[in-house]
Amino acid sequence: MSANCCEHECPAPGQVADLGRYRRVLWVALWVNATMFLIEIGAGLSAGSLSLLADAIDFAGDALNYGVSLAVLASALAWRARAAILKAFSMMGFGLYVLGSALWSLWHGEVPDAPTMGVVALIALLANVSVAWMLYAFREGDANMRSVWLCSRNDAIGNLAVFLAALGVFGTGASWPDLLVASLMAGLALQGGWQVLRQARDELRNGDHHGHVH
Repeated sequence: MSANCCEHECPAPGQVADLGRYRRVLWVALWVNATMFLIEIGAGLSAGSLSLLADAIDFAGDALNYGVSLAVLASALAWRARAAILKAFSMMGFGLYVLGSALWSLWHGEVPDAPTMGVVALIALLANVSVAWMLYAFREGDANMRSVWLCSRNDAIGNLAVFLAALGVFGTGASWPDLLVASLMAGLALQGGWQVLRQARDELRNGDHHGHVH
């Protein structure tokens, strides 16, 4: 998918356009996600919301992902592809965890606090939209850069979904909107992780092929 550029010029695989700017954006993204993890983990436990807790875990994973991206930023394409594979598995692991938690909550969960869900979801949405906007120019790079963009994009969609879940919980007085949104967030994580994994494996194969040719 990332091979199909729109009307802008895509950076060549293995190259990072405006490396200094990209590094600064990653540092900002790391601190934003770490801060939102602390906010959402507290709010999720207080409100009894699985979708908020899922989002908090996702924020923690993204903060780690940005840290890994910073560590391998100046590395060869093969190393960045290997880092992307690790991040892909973390995204898919998060998705499986949330799906399992949602199934468990069908029988044991309580109705979450809708106002807390809504307020925190809006704060998280603002944070993730800001990060996604900063990362938008780098979305067509290698698998590692693509994984960073997908994380931010999926997070912004997830935050909006959590806000809609809060409205659903408030309107129905039931927990199913919270569980439904948590499951949808898990699906996004699984899809995004699979896309990153496929591209990273392709880059590793192409790198091995070029290495044998030379």
